[in-house]
Amino acid sequence: MIERFEDLNIFKDARELCRVVYEITRNNEFERDLRFAQQIRAAAGSIMDNIAEGFERSGNKEFKQFLFIAKGSCGEVRSQIIRALDCHYIDQNQLNSIYNQCVHLSVGISNMITSLNKSEYKGTKYNKNNYGTGEAHETTI
Repeated sequence: MIERFEDLNIFKDARELCRVVYEITRNNEFERDLRFAQQIRAAAGSIMDNIAEGFERSGNKEFKQFLFIAKGSCGEVRSQIIRALDCHYIDQNQLNSIYNQCVHLSVGISNMITSLNKSEYKGTKYNKNNYGTGEAHETTI
């Protein structure tokens, strides 16, 4: 059973995508287009942030809503990475790699949504035994 959003494969994949986006936006051409660099960074960060926020809401219905937002942000990154190629900020190999990461992540998010739709489990906030326990654990990321 997954207890932390950090354990979700889609979060791990989103984190890696975000790292790659930050890496490519540090090149000279991209860095000069500050607004564009900030926009693609924000979209990439939004994917992992929405996965985390939705998970922490502790209810499947809310989690699904945030996953749909994360999936939309993933599409935004795909569009922006195509624009980055057109602006000659990245090369075709970089586009292919990042684009494929986005597609893989989008499929993973869709699969998570499908899984939540099929589940009768509503989330921990509806479990009276867990509600309000306030237990916390130290972890390493």
